[in-house]
Amino acid sequence: MPVTSVEKDLDQLTITIVADFAAPLARLWDAYADPRQIERFWGPPTYPATFLRHDAAVGGRSIYKMTGPTGDEHYGCWEWTDVNAPESFDVIDWFADEKGAPNTDLPAVRATFAFEATDTGSRLITTSRFDSLEQLEQLLAMQILEGTTEAMSQIDSVLADLTAFAADRATEAQILSDTQVRVARVIHGSVEQVWHAHNDAELMKQWLLGPEGWSMPVCEIAKNVGDSYRYVWAPEGGGEGFGFTGELLELDEPYRAVTTEAMIGMDFPATLNELNLTPVEGGTLLSLVITYANVEARDAVLATGMTGGMETSYVRLERMLGVGVSA
Repeated sequence: MPVTSVEKDLDQLTITIVADFAAPLARLWDAYADPRQIERFWGPPTYPATFLRHDAAVGGRSIYKMTGPTGDEHYGCWEWTDVNAPESFDVIDWFADEKGAPNTDLPAVRATFAFEATDTGSRLITTSRFDSLEQLEQLLAMQILEGTTEAMSQIDSVLADLTAFAADRATEAQILSDTQVRVARVIHGSVEQVWHAHNDAELMKQWLLGPEGWSMPVCEIAKNVGDSYRYVWAPEGGGEGFGFTGELLELDEPYRAVTTEAMIGMDFPATLNELNLTPVEGGTLLSLVITYANVEARDAVLATGMTGGMETSYVRLERMLGVGVSA
């Protein structure tokens, strides 16, 4: 059991939980920064969590749902107010609706997660602050403390296999819901380098090609919110190509970009693509959450083997970064 102490201070309106781990500080930090990892322990065992969005940067948001044994779903969201990697981050933790909008009828928790290196590994000190004694007692009555303690008891097993987890950097696709898929890949390179490689047309033409034998003759990048982009690929030696177009909806350089995406010349519903870049041990975690119109569209795209082509492109990108692509 990693939790070593729990302190309730009714005068200061705080709850402080201290937990110790055998893992190094950087690995513990990554367990919270990586949506694939935090969802393995954020919810209690009977209410596992799925993170639909996870922005480990100031001004970012996280949206998660916890699914109960009968299929009941409960949503929450974070507002990231401070990040000092790998030492601390602050969030406001809200109950939320299924779209991730905060439920202001229930109390919010202002939480600080402080990480320290120890002689035997690392320590996490989580301090939750409340606006009133009534709010603190309301959440205690909802068994939030018991649920948090149960959730944290799962971290050890997650940390135990982080070495293998981090070593397996190949592109993976995870189904989040009937309409959402998360594609993730750790890329050797800084966040700034990976962002630049996604926003420089000449660089994109060198790596964003999928399988061998294709070129990218058209690469028009959306630079500002409201701009449109257009990408076209063509097989070498001639033949029918394909392309995508869409609009840039959100931009938080160098961490997040949200776009629509529609296949040129096809009458398929557009997708919503949410790209997040997060610094982790060994490089940058690229997380792309794709929202489809329905489950049929989701399954049709997954059946094309899209992750194979993406992995080929990301390997190419890493080779470019290895020879000194500057941000």
